Amino acid sequence: MKLVLRYLPWISLVLALVYVGERLARTESFDGQYDLRAFSQLPVSADGRTKPLDTVARNNLMVLSGRQSIRTDDGRISAIQWYIELVTKPKDSVQRRVFRIDHPDVLALLGLDDEKRTRFSFAELRVAGEEISRQARMADQIKPKARDPFQRAVLVLYQRLSLFSNLSQIQKPYLVPPLTTSKEWRSIITALNENPNDPDAQMMMQMLEAYNQDNAESFNTNLAKYTEAIDQIIPYDARKARYEVLFNQAQPFYTAAVVYVVAFLIGCFGLLLSQLSKPTWSKSLLGSMTSLILVALVVQTIGIAARIYLQGRPPVTNLYSSAVFIGWFGVIIGLVVDRQMKLGLGGIMASVIGFGTLVIAHNLGGSGDTMGMMQAVLDSNFWLTTHVVVITIGYSATFFAGFMGVSYVLLGVFTPVLDRERGKSLIKMVYGVICFATVTSFVGTVLGGIWADQSWGRFWGWDAKENGAALIVLINLLILHARWGGMVRDRGLVVLAISGNIVTAWSWFGTNMLGVGLHSYGFTQSAMFWLSMFMLSQLVLMSIGMLPMSIWRSKFAKPAPLKNIPEQAG
Repeated sequence: MKLVLRYLPWISLVLALVYVGERLARTESFDGQYDLRAFSQLPVSADGRTKPLDTVARNNLMVLSGRQSIRTDDGRISAIQWYIELVTKPKDSVQRRVFRIDHPDVLALLGLDDEKRTRFSFAELRVAGEEISRQARMADQIKPKARDPFQRAVLVLYQRLSLFSNLSQIQKPYLVPPLTTSKEWRSIITALNENPNDPDAQMMMQMLEAYNQDNAESFNTNLAKYTEAIDQIIPYDARKARYEVLFNQAQPFYTAAVVYVVAFLIGCFGLLLSQLSKPTWSKSLLGSMTSLILVALVVQTIGIAARIYLQGRPPVTNLYSSAVFIGWFGVIIGLVVDRQMKLGLGGIMASVIGFGTLVIAHNLGGSGDTMGMMQAVLDSNFWLTTHVVVITIGYSATFFAGFMGVSYVLLGVFTPVLDRERGKSLIKMVYGVICFATVTSFVGTVLGGIWADQSWGRFWGWDAKENGAALIVLINLLILHARWGGMVRDRGLVVLAISGNIVTAWSWFGTNMLGVGLHSYGFTQSAMFWLSMFMLSQLVLMSIGMLPMSIWRSKFAKPAPLKNIPEQAG
């Protein structure tokens, strides 16, 4: 048993690597005679960038259904199978249940409220098409902020129906590449209207017609010729499209999220066993947790690097990538802190932040392409690398300090785990991370002002996002000032650190939901409820942290003099 405990971290590392290797090497299998793998790798143009058909199919199915595959009576069909059926066999595709509808009033409007499901076919919705259009027009006349949930749901359904129609009519994406007759990507409809015998459009049409006629041999033959032409004339786009298909199938962020969850559970068991006088077990489990977090971090890093290559941009370009990057850097901070303190709490917080931010990113990915074209004003790799990355690091550090404050409160009030040693270690961790967050958030904000001066001709304009960035700097400075001035001690420090979660979440998401200003690049209304719930939870935790020490389950010795803390932390 002692030998097993000694090598348990290494065993965990090997098992995690095996799981990750199997996930990253996984490729989608297709039944039948059609070479849909090669078809899914064909480059097309959509949303301002060149991407493979696989990405188009996955993104659009995700928007319509919230999934990247469809359940049928015979099993599941992949996104690319759904897409090619949509454009070649519309009579079959309209029967697929791909439209997700959750709002009960919308279901009642469509006469589907008796159905015990949430996904419906185009054929079921088509009978109420005129009523959906009428309700959508009425909702569109109301200002976005004044719309009720029913009106928003009807508009979303109308937009999804329009998207389905555009895809089925091959109006989007642009399937005709610039091979012989044009220098720009075009839709098949446009190309054939310009020239019914356009050779570029005809190559794609011959493939689609072969699939429609159930002629696998003709489909594969035309696909091979088309692929050869693509490889010769636009080899970079073809190579990049194949790489993106591999990225889509590997799903590195999903894989990392699974490993983070396992690491969190193992870490919690390790922390629990430390209270049951089993230090050997605790040390071994906490070591296993660290091994798993390192594996997940490497996988997440691979995913971020892949996105950088595919976009040709630094790691943070929109809300989705900011969530991934904030979690990634938060995990690094957690590992560094855990290395210094050796208590396991840093690793537990790292796994929580890593998993939580990847869940946020997954939900943000349901709105469409997560690697869409940048707005022109943001089209600067230098400033994306400096301002955006540095200020996002400030977000990560502020969040990490806040979540360490949350762990201090929860462990102190509800468990006997937080003895004097762990309590002091946590305080040092919170204090040091806040110092780091103050520097990075301030530098990132100043760099943003310089970029704004170059882009818009003014350093500061009291824009919502600018105000949010300033608030992060101010809350961190307030915490340090209160600490150095002797206005708060340990509990005051962690309660104020938790308030930093509220300010940072508002700057990150809340300012985008206002829909105003020059920084609303990732507008989303659907997150308002969850943002409000998160803020409310942090206020509750702050209130719990201010409860009298007499009711805390963890009993602390007399605190050390306040003046010594900054010196120790420094």
